[in-house]
Amino acid sequence: MAEEMIKIENVNYEYTSFGDDDKLLAVKDVDVSIKKGEHLVILGHNGSGKSTLAKLMNGLLLPTKGDVYVKGMNTKDEEKTWEIRETAGMVFQNPDNQLVATIVEEDVAFGPENQGIPPLEIRRRVDEALRIVEMTDYKKHAPHLLSGGQKQRVAIAGILAMKPECIILDEPTAMLDPTGRIEIMNTIKKLNKEEHKTIIHITHYMDEAVEADRILVMEKGQIVMEGTPREIFSQVEEVKRLGLDVPQVTELAYELRKEGIDIPGNILTVEELVNAL
Repeated sequence: MAEEMIKIENVNYEYTSFGDDDKLLAVKDVDVSIKKGEHLVILGHNGSGKSTLAKLMNGLLLPTKGDVYVKGMNTKDEEKTWEIRETAGMVFQNPDNQLVATIVEEDVAFGPENQGIPPLEIRRRVDEALRIVEMTDYKKHAPHLLSGGQKQRVAIAGILAMKPECIILDEPTAMLDPTGRIEIMNTIKKLNKEEHKTIIHITHYMDEAVEADRILVMEKGQIVMEGTPREIFSQVEEVKRLGLDVPQVTELAYELRKEGIDIPGNILTVEELVNAL
């Protein structure tokens, strides 16, 4: 049985506006266990609570009710805050908000320097992180001259250099063009399969969810669907009822089935559709 990386137990999170009377329950009665090495995708439209859940997973937010554990450490334990954030690194939507230095390699070194890592080890970590995200050739470049996808890969390298076991990506492709999105999806796959990182990927792009081990679908702060990509996307009508789409090829297979063509209802890739036809 795989070791537990993150455990969320009966968690609520309320946002309070200036007047105490106005409370917004962003996450409601959530119970989730995420295994070490798992690639989990959390889907939901804007306002469904998925970004709030992401911030609860590494202690950026603390639950109003319930508990969040990262490798057994409770996020409410102030003495463990830094250890928790070193275990579960976070990559945000806008890479410009995460890049702090004027040269790529200095940016990647920023986290380990703050951890007090010795200079020789920092050099090794920076080189390794840039190699993993395939940005070694750009280590002397200025981050602001890079493309969106390249900037996001540098932001991921900055997290990798801090040696987290788990990486939480909060809509990392939302601001990228299609090329940048492909770059980041390839990086995420590599981090999970080759570097054996636990990946928690929040997105509203259905085609990005196809690669996951497991999908959670959120609606109004609650988890309303859970299963493998095949299990989730074969329920086309239920996914659409929640205001989400299914991958384009799954949609096409669904329409063909409605026209009476006998093909499986759980197709996820172009290859599968071609073979079925």
